[in-house]
Amino acid sequence: MDDPRYQDMIAFLKELGTDDIPHTDKPFLAHLISVYRDLERWGGSLPLCRAGMFHSIYGTEKFRNFSISIDQRPRVQELIGEQGESLAFWNCFMDRTAWDTIFIDQTGERQLVNRETAEVYALSQEEFNELTTLQICDWLEQVPRSQEWDYRRDAYRQMALHTGGIAVEEYDRVFALETAAQGE
Repeated sequence: MDDPRYQDMIAFLKELGTDDIPHTDKPFLAHLISVYRDLERWGGSLPLCRAGMFHSIYGTEKFRNFSISIDQRPRVQELIGEQGESLAFWNCFMDRTAWDTIFIDQTGERQLVNRETAEVYALSQEEFNELTTLQICDWLEQVPRSQEWDYRRDAYRQMALHTGGIAVEEYDRVFALETAAQGE
């Protein structure tokens, strides 16, 4: 995919200093680019790939080393589109425990809870699927460096199964590295 906004997105993120922020033993910007590229390789839509580049732009429940103000949403929407920004926003503000319950308990719900406001967002099937793909792709990109193999493991496995195809293949490939890491 040839994204006409790719260089603009990189320039914006560099302007924010993301290349100087550490993230799982590599610069934050490098992680963001890797998630974008992985989603691209997985066949993700343009809005999903762009969301991958901005998936933690407002900070997340776990990653708090960097965030921009929510007041910047219009600027991010202009850069990556409303659909991509919505996915990134939801990823940043989701209550991960509530999200994980959907997969672990197989509730069939397509919603998420904002961890700061408790607002509930009803998602279309497409939004739910793309947000799930974003979640699993982001984690698979970083878990070998973080070595946090058991963090949300059951939920991530279920997300991979929900997404199917390459997500399951990548989950199995990445988690096979755990055995190799423990054998060192």
